[in-house]
Amino acid sequence: MGYRWRLSSMMFLQYAIWGAWAPVLGAYLGPNEHGMRDATHLALSGVQTGLIFSLLPLATIVSPFIFGQIADRYIATQRVLAAAHFCGGLALLGMAFQRDFSGMMWLMLVSSLLYAPTLALSNSICFHNLRDPEREFGGLRVWGTIGWIIAGWLLALWRSHFSTIEGTADSLLLAGVFALILGVFSLALPDTPPKRESANPLAFVEAFRLFKNRNFAIFMAISFIVGTELEFYYILTSPFLEHLRVAGSRIPLVMTIAQLAEIFTMAVLLPKWLPWLGARRMLAVGAIAWPIRYAIFALGAAIWPIGRMLFNVDYSTILVIASLPLHGFCYVFFFVVGFIYVDSMASKDIKASAQSLVALVVLGLGRYLGSIFAGAIKDQFTSGAGAQAVTNWQGVFLVPCALTVICAIAFLVAFREEKAGAPAAEEATAKVEA
Repeated sequence: MGYRWRLSSMMFLQYAIWGAWAPVLGAYLGPNEHGMRDATHLALSGVQTGLIFSLLPLATIVSPFIFGQIADRYIATQRVLAAAHFCGGLALLGMAFQRDFSGMMWLMLVSSLLYAPTLALSNSICFHNLRDPEREFGGLRVWGTIGWIIAGWLLALWRSHFSTIEGTADSLLLAGVFALILGVFSLALPDTPPKRESANPLAFVEAFRLFKNRNFAIFMAISFIVGTELEFYYILTSPFLEHLRVAGSRIPLVMTIAQLAEIFTMAVLLPKWLPWLGARRMLAVGAIAWPIRYAIFALGAAIWPIGRMLFNVDYSTILVIASLPLHGFCYVFFFVVGFIYVDSMASKDIKASAQSLVALVVLGLGRYLGSIFAGAIKDQFTSGAGAQAVTNWQGVFLVPCALTVICAIAFLVAFREEKAGAPAAEEATAKVEA
């Protein structure tokens, strides 16, 4: 049991870092309700905001394979995590005091290059040390969601009881503190040494050979497209809630409703349903949940003016907030089950690199393009400037709704689950080497 609390604590801090800034930084980077810059708004454009958010996905294209190769072949995984988080924490603290776009962008790039590989490595260190990942991983990963929630609650508590530090991003300060703590704590994680005795010293090359499996390639292709649409949620939900007249101090708290649903889905449904339904059906439910959520967002945007005009009640706000629990099905059933599926397809000596492959395609390429795409779509549906700027949020959210509908249909038609798991991947690799 000793290793379980350490892995759970690692997951808690891993996602507390991300959860401290990701849900609310979009509102901080954009303008205030008057279209102006103030102590808590930098008034950056939608494209500039999208570029800053795109740096973590961009880093996920570059750094996970480098760090995955190091962890698979040269240095124990827990030591790689320690160095990345501690240095990344320093970058986040520096970023918190930046007020201009260029300074914010460069420090975010440094932080992202160090944080991006830890998403895959934290999964890898769990899979290496669990006896039954299919049943046990959800119980550990749920602590990441709890960490994300606690970070939001702490931020909301701070904002409700203390005034904002002039010229400072409190969300980035909190993220930096969490990162420094995890950097030190990572040294106490279970020892996960590299496997130097593998026949191929290039673990990432072996991971890429998984694409020779048709169903694996289909899964990764659809995951890539869904990953692009993930950014509409992370970047635009907080400014959308501001549009619906949710107080800025309450947005971090409101956003954690989605993560509370993640806890239930991961801790209760995932361990019972995955062995029963199998990966394909679980992934299919997750794929279908995405367009449902965006359709509700678009509907909420459409009926908001009507509710305000006729009843002076924001029924759309209630509707949108009530749809946030769908995030549990969107994220857990598609992405968390996806991590487990990829682990089952990877041989033991490339597990870190296989998880890095998911990070590259989904969290890297997918979210990078999605960040720019989401920012550009918001600008496309925004007319006017400054205090006169008006965004057609219904049009904004109909775009990811349509794309995720196509993904759900394509997944149901094309993907077939293989029961063979890792042996199938090893067999494919053996054929290539022969």
